Amino acid sequence: MSVAHARVVGMPGLRLGIDMDGVIADFNAGWTHRYNRDFPGRDLASGHVVEWDAPVDLTHFGSMSAFWRWARTCGEGRSLFHGLEPYPGAIEALHTMHDVGHKIVILTTKPSFAVEDTHDWLVRHDVPTAEINILDDKTLVDCDVYLDDAVHNLEALVGSHPHAAVCRYVRPWNDHVAGAVDVRGWADFLEVIDDADERSGPGEAHG
Repeated sequence: MSVAHARVVGMPGLRLGIDMDGVIADFNAGWTHRYNRDFPGRDLASGHVVEWDAPVDLTHFGSMSAFWRWARTCGEGRSLFHGLEPYPGAIEALHTMHDVGHKIVILTTKPSFAVEDTHDWLVRHDVPTAEINILDDKTLVDCDVYLDDAVHNLEALVGSHPHAAVCRYVRPWNDHVAGAVDVRGWADFLEVIDDADERSGPGEAHG
């Protein structure tokens, strides 16, 4: 069944804890493009990113701290996060989930300099959410279904929320996490939501 047609009218929606970078926003395409612009000669592409801390291995930056210092203003005077592009189909999928009554809960980790740009990005790209959590520990926010690309977040969520469906958005920089559901695209994730919605039954989802 499609999530767009599977719900009972008036049935409370699920809380969907959705990561941003690597899931909704194409962080790696953004930073590699700007790095090539600022430091000609490397010719990096997002496809070169196969490790979590790839900027240290692929660039002249000797540490992630140095990378973040550059990222603070590399976005035409704004932070890197301001100019990221959404992954194809991501915004449309979020609207599909929202339109049938599910609650989009943003769970993202950001440096302090990117908080304003994060809120601005969500507005500019019409992300249908009324709950934005910028935090390091995503286990603090209770959801029915989670979607993330960071192994450390997935492991923590699986351990802390055994009754939730924790989904790994499969990317070259992450590995399978025991207890997590692998999804390779938004169609896969919509199927997970459909299943979780059916299992929850009327009145059992979080309000």
